Amino acid sequence: MTDLDIGEVARRAGVPPSTLRYYEDRGLITPTGRRGLRRQYDPAVLDRLALVSLARTAGFSLTEIATMLPPDAAPRVDRALLTAKADELDATIRRLAALRDSLHHAAACPAPTHMQCATFRRLLRSTHRTEP
Repeated sequence: MTDLDIGEVARRAGVPPSTLRYYEDRGLITPTGRRGLRRQYDPAVLDRLALVSLARTAGFSLTEIATMLPPDAAPRVDRALLTAKADELDATIRRLAALRDSLHHAAACPAPTHMQCATFRRLLRSTHRTEP
């Protein structure tokens, strides 16, 4: 298969060309060359971009992603890092589920005002941060 123009890669990956240039600067992708002024990429760049998108969605930083996607090499995914991120997501899901349940309760609470609702007051206390 022939190389893809930066515009075609951007279209297929669903990102603007500026993102591709930024990812190139960060070492996440590498062009194969240029045709005129336009960068060219191997079609396999689409798989790398899909991995970047998946990792970003999971909450990995670009620095973390760069360690998983060394330039001109196959992806190296640290399983311990994946497990740690999955555990972090589990904790976030638990917090968000508790928040969702509290909000549903507060919305349907029979107390005259939200400030008189014990569940809503607990929600307020749980979000209150004190200075050390």
